[in-house]
Amino acid sequence: MSWSNLVSIIAKLRSPEGCPWDRAQTHESLKRFLLEETYELFEAIDAANPQAIKDELGDVLLQVLLHAQIAQEKGHFSMEDVVVNLSEKLVRRHPHVFGEVSADTPEEVMVNWDAIKKREKTGQERKSVLDGVPKEFPALMRAEKIQKKAAKVGFDWDHTHEVVEKVKEEFRELEEAAAAGSQEQLEEELGDLLFAIVNLSRFIKVDPEFALQKATAKFTKRFQLLEGYAREENLDLAELSLDDLNLLWDRAKDHLRKKPQA
Repeated sequence: MSWSNLVSIIAKLRSPEGCPWDRAQTHESLKRFLLEETYELFEAIDAANPQAIKDELGDVLLQVLLHAQIAQEKGHFSMEDVVVNLSEKLVRRHPHVFGEVSADTPEEVMVNWDAIKKREKTGQERKSVLDGVPKEFPALMRAEKIQKKAAKVGFDWDHTHEVVEKVKEEFRELEEAAAAGSQEQLEEELGDLLFAIVNLSRFIKVDPEFALQKATAKFTKRFQLLEGYAREENLDLAELSLDDLNLLWDRAKDHLRKKPQA
């Protein structure tokens, strides 16, 4: 099965003789499916499952092919145009590989990359250095991208300890808002605290989106273990006190901390 066969299959699915579901799709209707497939790919990568990664990459590619086919039907561009555009962009943005520019570290590569992107965007309607970050990004990811753009023009902290102090300051302001009892102020101060924590994540080089995903997965695993203990002892979680729940929680934490026996 070749690449051209795959493109032909997508065209057939979108044809009058094809699949009613595929024919009904638009760029807009497919947005959520691309997002879902991307997160499923993340899950497969986190599970270090090569077979699942292969399957999920195929599902992501399907979304790309559907978008390209829809565009071709509208006379906008084809899948071949997408491939040509990407090939040219990769060569253009890697002059240290395909040209004479020197870049020996990832940091030097990113400096060159940003400079090339800036030249490419010349003439486009961007009024702010913060433009170009999609509002559809998850909130943590968007905050990080906005902060990085501001940092490129020098609007940033100098040292990690300054960011830590800012996090502490925002937490104190959240406590004050809680004491004042204003829900609107609480929302604002919580947002400021989260934004400061994203700033801290940049300085300690931790992706906040993935860090929160891992923390949520850890909580889920522990809580499901807690539920298992409750079932073993015929206990109803809703009828247990918080102290009893915490005992089961600590038991789950201890279990997961134990190293597997050799």
